[in-house]
Amino acid sequence: MAQAHPDARLTFAHIISASALDTLRRILPGDAAAWEAQLLAQAETDLNALATNLAARHGCSIDTVLAQGSALATLSELVETRQIDLLVMGVRGSHFVRELLLGSTTERMLCKSHRPLLAVKQRPQTPYRRMLAPVDFSAHAAAAVNAAHAWLPDADIVLLHAFEVELESTFRLAGMEDDRIHAFRIQARNAAQEAMNAFIDSLQVPAHRLTREFVHGPATQHILEHEQAMDADLIVMGKHGQSVMEELLLGSITKHVLTHSSSDVFIAGQP
Repeated sequence: MAQAHPDARLTFAHIISASALDTLRRILPGDAAAWEAQLLAQAETDLNALATNLAARHGCSIDTVLAQGSALATLSELVETRQIDLLVMGVRGSHFVRELLLGSTTERMLCKSHRPLLAVKQRPQTPYRRMLAPVDFSAHAAAAVNAAHAWLPDADIVLLHAFEVELESTFRLAGMEDDRIHAFRIQARNAAQEAMNAFIDSLQVPAHRLTREFVHGPATQHILEHEQAMDADLIVMGKHGQSVMEELLLGSITKHVLTHSSSDVFIAGQP
């Protein structure tokens, strides 16, 4: 990311849990002050060393912030105070418990913050080149695709739309013929193609960077299948859908992808 935007200013933030410090004071009432000072000093040393090494390697400017408190509240305040353009968070730690905590913090930040968020799952090897963007043709999906292209203009984007026939399971239960259900699927696909054309016309992305894909069935299943099939570097998603019900559905899809995908996930903020 630093290589793609060498003029960007990065901030490394490390939050020391206030509850952990309270536990330390309770367990070691006599020695807590010394241990706390040592802990803070070591954290500051490690954070500054990491920033210095990465700044030298990538030729970028890096600030550091060491704070105490709730990770969610402190990060939220930091993001708003500094007007952060992109929040980058890891979702995997060095052991199982830390993975659960990091994943939980990332999901909670996703719900709380309106800023774009990049959830990093893989050790970076090369710049992002192949992006998968599940789309529902909403303004939020368009904002996500436009933001991803503005950030990574040389990357190719696959626009994936999963369509289903309304009440198909009900039709089958009622004994409707397969040929008639297939005709409904064709109608749904044709409608999706028309909506995709209009959606692409609304984007600020060159046509040669876009590929469109249509699949029938649940979005959660097909997103992960396409991620593996195309060896995606990054999944690009909006946070909300076109209606209250779709917002709830897309929110669950976003969380599902965030939890089960292998690649990194970019989640755009409000359009």
